Amino acid sequence: MTADLILTNATVHTVDGARPTATSLAISGGRVVALDAEGQVGPGTEVRDLGGAFVMPGLIDVHNHHALAGRAELFELTFGGELGFDGVLDAVRRWARGLGPDEWVVGGAWASTLVDALSRESARAALDEAAGGRPVALSDDSRHNKWVNTRALELAGVTAATPDPAGGVIVRDPATGEPTGVLLEAAGVLVEHAMRETRTLTGEQHARASRHGIGILHSYGITAFQDAGVSVDILTALKTLDDTGQLDAWVVSSLLINDPIFGFDPIGLPLIELGERYRTEHHRPDFVKIFLDGVPPTRTAAFLEPYLPDEAHGACFHGKTTMPPDELEGWLRRAAEAGLSAKIHCTGDAAVRATLDAVAALRAAGFADTKFQVAHGQFVHPDDLARFAALGVSADISPFLWVPGVIPTAIANVLPAERAARMQPNRALLDSGALVAGGSDWPVSESPNAWEGIQGLITRQDPTGAFPGELWPEQAITLTEAIAAFTLSSARAMGLDDVTGSLTPGKSADFIILDRDPFQSAHTDLAATTVTETWFAGRQVYAK
Repeated sequence: MTADLILTNATVHTVDGARPTATSLAISGGRVVALDAEGQVGPGTEVRDLGGAFVMPGLIDVHNHHALAGRAELFELTFGGELGFDGVLDAVRRWARGLGPDEWVVGGAWASTLVDALSRESARAALDEAAGGRPVALSDDSRHNKWVNTRALELAGVTAATPDPAGGVIVRDPATGEPTGVLLEAAGVLVEHAMRETRTLTGEQHARASRHGIGILHSYGITAFQDAGVSVDILTALKTLDDTGQLDAWVVSSLLINDPIFGFDPIGLPLIELGERYRTEHHRPDFVKIFLDGVPPTRTAAFLEPYLPDEAHGACFHGKTTMPPDELEGWLRRAAEAGLSAKIHCTGDAAVRATLDAVAALRAAGFADTKFQVAHGQFVHPDDLARFAALGVSADISPFLWVPGVIPTAIANVLPAERAARMQPNRALLDSGALVAGGSDWPVSESPNAWEGIQGLITRQDPTGAFPGELWPEQAITLTEAIAAFTLSSARAMGLDDVTGSLTPGKSADFIILDRDPFQSAHTDLAATTVTETWFAGRQVYAK
């Protein structure tokens, strides 16, 4: 067989244990056909001499929200967690000038460390002024919580008399009982529903958002990803793109079982019943998604040991899971019976243990092949580490949560110091035999740049240099392990290792060309690695 394209004089890192390195790569019909180009050249073969450039499989992101990120880039106000209170107000003020009288200001993300500053009626009044009375809904850096203004509360029907919804908290001024505008977890869904009354995107805009998000992923070398929580609009957009030849990535979707933050409809069984109709060549709606707890900075994560005492929660508050054990096990069983795997959001160690217990029951019941992922899992009790491998549960680990930064700082404000410092036990998980898969959680992270995550995994230091120090440096892993986490391990966790994740003959020709050999670079310089070309199924989809 002659090849369509042969890359020669290359440094090829295959992520294939049978043949880890090569100097050439032959591609035909969108697939890798050989790592040895001899005998592959025909009259129509394009041969490229790469001059020693580094080639590796396309990166794989096991956890992002590509459509929400694309939508934010195209249609919303975006700012980083470095902005303080006044900086956020200035950003809102500038954005609002271009809007109609009652048009929504939607965006984010404010830093978790600002929760106390925003939880005052005076802060809500300042937001009213900045927006000129327009409704405002701003998400925090976890995307689990919102800060809204008076007009948004009015449109959502939220008053001092409104009870907290199940799984959510309307933060109130202790002196007056009035809502401050800070809405934790499911309380934010009240505003999401109000927004949908007057602010909706067309099908074409949803497709644009997905296409834009995937374009950004391509620029970082990502050729496959798992969207960690989809709506029917997102599923429709992905099917539309693939049906028209525009979906240049392998996509695995996660169908929401419960939804404390997005306000999507339908969810649960109705969404499971719809999911299969959106399957295409490159899109696999193969997972469900369960939010089993919230996030530590707002004390909505579920822990085995209590948070630091505060006036609102006392000295013995552990947080709680979103559902009891029998309900969790029931949902996992329903999903498995429908042929679906599961991604379970767990940020506290009690949620991780509850998930492992439920999976143990499913394995005992004969569901041997169902894939399970613990998403985030930044806190794992030592007694539970070995259970990941024993039960075949993947650890979906999230960059920017294992190095010093805004979110770890916010966590350190609510947990005892010795516990807050022992976050993301990646070394221990790998040593126990667990499958560790890399995800960005973009747009919770400000970019899906896997090389920032890879540098952080190796150094346990902030790749940007903005935050000093190291976060539990004993949990550092090697460059080879980190690259595997963002390639073949993620493919295995998602069920895509049959088609991608390594440069193995027969697999899809998904590869990237870098501006450097990361194995010849200082670990502290890895975040500066640049993707010069991204290829999907033998087609170039990005060039710098």
